[in-house]
Amino acid sequence: MHSLGDLDVIYIYRMNVSRARLAIALVLGLLAAPLTVSAQPKVWRIGYLTSGFREGPGSNPSLDPFSQSLRELGYVEGRNVTLEIRYAEGRTERFAALAAELVSLKVDVLVAASTPAAVAAKQATSTIPIVMLAVGEPVQVKLVDSLARPGGNVTGLSLIAPELAAKRLDLLKQALPKLSRVTVLWNSANEGMRSRFQEAQAAAQSLGVAFRSVTVQSPDDFESVFTAMTRDRPESLLVLADTVTVANRQRTIDFAARNRVPAIYEARVFVDTGGLMSYGVDFSDHYRRAAMYVDKVLKGVKPADLPVEQPTKFELVINMRTAKALGLAIPPSLLLRANQLVE
Repeated sequence: MHSLGDLDVIYIYRMNVSRARLAIALVLGLLAAPLTVSAQPKVWRIGYLTSGFREGPGSNPSLDPFSQSLRELGYVEGRNVTLEIRYAEGRTERFAALAAELVSLKVDVLVAASTPAAVAAKQATSTIPIVMLAVGEPVQVKLVDSLARPGGNVTGLSLIAPELAAKRLDLLKQALPKLSRVTVLWNSANEGMRSRFQEAQAAAQSLGVAFRSVTVQSPDDFESVFTAMTRDRPESLLVLADTVTVANRQRTIDFAARNRVPAIYEARVFVDTGGLMSYGVDFSDHYRRAAMYVDKVLKGVKPADLPVEQPTKFELVINMRTAKALGLAIPPSLLLRANQLVE
């Protein structure tokens, strides 16, 4: 039998060492592979269609709570998410082209803020998931089959809360005990506003308050509407919030101030810029919750399986400076009920 010499032993030792080093290298390579993948996460692309303006103070207040909620959920712009924002600047006729543009970018999810924006988004795509916000009548305008079972590629949050119209007029009557007439300013071209207008009309009748309808359909309508209203000065004003009225809110607030007309609005964004009072959905919470829908969609949940959410948080906001300028003494009982007093 052949016996191993010193050279044989050395050769075998070196062979074993080489094999060991090769095995270690292979293991290290396998361990390093997933690290390389995790260092390059998928960058999600979110399309955001809004009626707001690109620039200007308070031009797009909804974006802040939405973006903040996204960050809290782990989506950081520039790292793992890109926001593609398109601004209609208060003109509903721009939504169709802007929605088509976002679809052409192949966004992973399309967020549509307002009824006209959501309708335009659905017309632009039947495959990209759509998260709708601030939509008045999603079933009526055929965005979803039902609130519980949306079907299709659209889900999100609605503004359906029928009791709100009566509540607003009741609050206005508390602020103005002798109230006998109310003028409602709204966008009659927005189908999502019609039921809210009808609810306000019914609420006025039940309160014994005379009701007048004044409509705008684009920014170009405001001056003629205000001129007509000046001739027949309204006793009070209820402004329904949508793409057109929100984008042109300062013009309405200025008209009310010049003519000393007390007004109640659907959204606090009016009060933050000088309106008297508002009662409605807590839109900060509304838009934060929208980010949660986006998160679920990006994690693979189909819009058809996500029920549409109705609002549960509401807020009463009163601008005390405006009340003082109008010479109004807001009842203490109403002040105590306010979620915020703007001083």
